[in-house]
Amino acid sequence: MNYEAIAQYSEVIGGFAFVIVAVWLFRKFVLPAVRSGEVARNLDLVNAERRREALRDEVAKARGEVEAADRDVLAIAARAEDDARHERETIVADGRREATRLLQNAQGELERARIAARDQLRIAFIERALNRARELAALELSDAGNARLVAKTVDDLTAGKSA
Repeated sequence: MNYEAIAQYSEVIGGFAFVIVAVWLFRKFVLPAVRSGEVARNLDLVNAERRREALRDEVAKARGEVEAADRDVLAIAARAEDDARHERETIVADGRREATRLLQNAQGELERARIAARDQLRIAFIERALNRARELAALELSDAGNARLVAKTVDDLTAGKSA
């Protein structure tokens, strides 16, 4: 054999040995590091996915609460509107009743004032008539005629006749 062939074989064997050592080193040190990095990244992705799902659940829950609050707002507004309408109707009905009562009271007062005015007018008319009758009686009547006229007038007044 010659040295050149040994040198060539030695290069080929050295190349194979280098590749074998390189593969062994890669599998011994690099591949576990890559795998642990991959596992760590996968774990981070899983945790991120869990957080994302938790946040989705919280968002869904918050949306549900917002929708419930919106329904509550609408219900409160409807109740407030109904209460306001009912209160307005009550106030209007009370006002109408009070107005009717005041009108009836005023009509009663007016009727009483008319009766009082009529009575005062009647009294004034009777007093004037009596005064005039006294004046005429003093001029034209004797004492006996005066007594007869007074008795007749008293009888007429007690009987309810107006002169």
